[in-house]
Amino acid sequence: MDWRSLTGIVVAIGAIAFGQSAEGGQLTVLVQPAGLAVVLGGCVGSLLLQCGPGRMWRAVTLLRESFGKPRGDAQQLRTLLRQCSATARREGLLALDGPARAAKDPLVARGLRLLVDGISARELGEVLDSDIEAYALQRRQAIRVWEGAGGTAPTMGILGAVLGLVQVMQHLSDPTKLGGGIAVAFVSTLYGVGFANLLFLPIANRLHEQLSEELARRDQIVAALVAIAAGEPGHLIEERLPPGTDTRTARPGASRSSVRAPERAGPEPRERRGEAGTESAKPRKEPAVAPPV
Repeated sequence: MDWRSLTGIVVAIGAIAFGQSAEGGQLTVLVQPAGLAVVLGGCVGSLLLQCGPGRMWRAVTLLRESFGKPRGDAQQLRTLLRQCSATARREGLLALDGPARAAKDPLVARGLRLLVDGISARELGEVLDSDIEAYALQRRQAIRVWEGAGGTAPTMGILGAVLGLVQVMQHLSDPTKLGGGIAVAFVSTLYGVGFANLLFLPIANRLHEQLSEELARRDQIVAALVAIAAGEPGHLIEERLPPGTDTRTARPGASRSSVRAPERAGPEPRERRGEAGTESAKPRKEPAVAPPV
């Protein structure tokens, strides 16, 4: 796990706690189980109605990737495909059966198996493009769960505030019970806005960014596999792949066009690759998630 990614959550919670205690307030006032139950329970119920349990579970499983370490296999991937290109030119496409079985990347393994089956360069690009679109659709559906949670949480916070005020109205004759109702009212709003803007929407934005980078990486892999099918030299195929340097630690001002495609909104039909292995894919974009008003 990339623990540096959790720093933002720690800083945000620390800032809220400091702001509460700096004015002489007690942190225990911010712990209201009733308000928490209204916000989280309302979000879960709303998302179950919108998305269903299967998509919600897929969204939860994406958390591991959201806070996981970035991929570091770019150099190994370049080496593998360069070797596959040399093997195909020297011994023929049937010799790629061994590398196809040993490949750890599912997309690379599927592409090499299709090459062994004798598929043409154009058909290979079409099949792998379809796989990429299916992968992107499934991920976007799961990410929309976090976007939905970010939009629902503030509304549930307002609902908790209304419930707290209703409780206050019922006990106007007993001043000793007014404090609890008012605390639930305001803390519920805090929970709703806090969960949305400090957790749910940042997770959705992070997953969109990671998906955009992964789609660009897969497009480059497909372009390299199509080039192998077209019989291009290994050094040209290697140039189609992302560099071995991690883009998160690249020098300032360095070009990232070879790693990350220009952004576009939503999936669009892409022009298919030709027999010569050249790619004219339209750029992709994972849209940023705007915080709720």
